Amino acid sequence: MPRTNPERRRALTDAAIGLLVAAGVHGLSHRAVERAAGLPAGTAANYFPGREDLLVATAERVVELHLADARAATEASVAAEPAGRAPRHDGDLHERMTDLLAASLLDAATAHRDRYLAIAELQLEARRRPALAGALAGLATQASDLTAAMHADTGLDVDPAAVPTLVLLYGGALLTLVTGAAPADADTTRHLARAIVHGALALTAPPGR
Repeated sequence: MPRTNPERRRALTDAAIGLLVAAGVHGLSHRAVERAAGLPAGTAANYFPGREDLLVATAERVVELHLADARAATEASVAAEPAGRAPRHDGDLHERMTDLLAASLLDAATAHRDRYLAIAELQLEARRRPALAGALAGLATQASDLTAAMHADTGLDVDPAAVPTLVLLYGGALLTLVTGAAPADADTTRHLARAIVHGALALTAPPGR
C-alpha cells in the first residue's frame, strides 16, 4: 500500500518538478527523484508504485501549487482595489485587466518559471497517457473559474464568454515566455497582456462597440 506521509510525498513531487525542467520527462525516474530529494533508495516506489503514478502525482502537485498562487493573487487584487470602484468606460476596464495580466505573466515567467516548464513537459506527455491527462484536465477549468471570480471580486465587468479565450491566450503567452521565445521582462509582458485583453474582449463585444 502506498505511503501517505504528506511532507515526504511533497518532497518527492517537488523534486520531480525540478527534474522535469532539468532533464525532461525521460529523465524522470524513481531513483532520480530520490537523489534529488535526498531520500533513500526505494522511497519513491513506496509512494508511487509505477512511473505513471509518479507522473500523475507530480501533475497533481503542480496543479495544487498553481491554484494556491492563483487564489493568493486574486486575494491580493481584491485587497488592492478601492471599495466600490467600477470601470468608468471600456478603456478603463482594458487598462485594469492589462495591469492584472501583465503582473501575473511576469511573476509566472520569472518567480515560477520552473513550474510552468514542468507543466509544459507534462502536457506533452499527457497526449500518450490518459491518467496523466486526467490529472491535468482540471487545470484549465479551474483557471477559468478563478479568473471569473477575480473579475467579479475586483469589479471588472467582463463578459463570461470572454474568460475561456483569455485563459487560452494567457497560456500561450506564458509558454512563449517561459521557453525563452520572448524576453520575460516588464515591457514584453505588458505588451502581451494588452494584446490578450483587447483580443479576447473584442471577440465578445456587441456589434458597434
